[in-house]
Amino acid sequence: MKSFSESYKAAGVDVTAGYQAVELMKSHVARTKIPGVVSGIGGFGGLFQPDMSDMKTPVFVSGTDGVGTKLKIAFLMDKHDTIGIDCVAMCVNDVICCGAKPLFFLDYLAVGKNYPERIAQIVSGVADGCVQSGCALVGGETAEMPGFYPIDEYDLAGFSVGMVDREKMIDGSQIEEGDAIIGLQSSGVHSNGFSLVRKIFNISDKNINMHIDELGHTLGEELLTPTRIYVKPVLDLMKKVNIKAISHITGGGFFENIPRMLKSNTTAKIELASLPRLPVFSMMQRQGNIPEREMYNTFNMGIGMCMIVPKDQANQAVEELNLAGEHAYVMGSVISGGEGVTLC
Repeated sequence: MKSFSESYKAAGVDVTAGYQAVELMKSHVARTKIPGVVSGIGGFGGLFQPDMSDMKTPVFVSGTDGVGTKLKIAFLMDKHDTIGIDCVAMCVNDVICCGAKPLFFLDYLAVGKNYPERIAQIVSGVADGCVQSGCALVGGETAEMPGFYPIDEYDLAGFSVGMVDREKMIDGSQIEEGDAIIGLQSSGVHSNGFSLVRKIFNISDKNINMHIDELGHTLGEELLTPTRIYVKPVLDLMKKVNIKAISHITGGGFFENIPRMLKSNTTAKIELASLPRLPVFSMMQRQGNIPEREMYNTFNMGIGMCMIVPKDQANQAVEELNLAGEHAYVMGSVISGGEGVTLC
């Protein structure tokens, strides 16, 4: 018999709705099961037994993040089945930067009111993200917090754990002058900078469903496009090309994230003419009257991930990534001296 408290329900927390939400999400969690999963959801901890037989010195790598104010777009559109992909992407795309394969993911969902069907929609997106990245959803937490969140709003965060053999870790130490910088196209704004995005467009229920010819669909559809997950193509490319460094382009754009993969006394020279400019970024820059540097210091500008490879392997890297379904470009090169990024 499930527990029940009439007093707790009167305070705004319906535990029976929580049980119903768990039942609805079970099928989504089951889709993410991979070798190594020991337990199903419902225990006090998610259990995972990694296969380390082919690793000399296994290293665990973890990443955590949330979705941020992109959630406001989901609230306005009343669409909740893709936001979980963003949550997974923000974590696993970080984990892959040192060459680690994501193993498992856990989410934390805090709601003003537990609507079981909505919870299941959110978790379906989390499961989609886990399937895309090849990791397992081994657990999570849903907290009903009346009086803290509005009844129709929620927050979503999570974390992922991956693993890599220490001798195969990607750390930028092999970078040399002349190495090529490869960019992988983003699906759009991804999940960063939405406080500025919402200010630029003055987002409301009056314009969120407005069709924008420049974008080819509604403003809401553009902004709610899920963050692209790069895990599988990058892991596959690691087997064929010497990837020396990887950077996930998130908050802080080019100027904050690209230097994080460089070693000291090197600069990333980026040839902007070689990169696509997605319409949403041109539209934002124009409407917000934002200087070019600030755009590249806030948004991904159409490149969601970049990596450094030897110059003589650049064309192969681009070809392999394109065959894997990505849109990849040689976006620049490494030069000696200085620090950070130079846009040309």
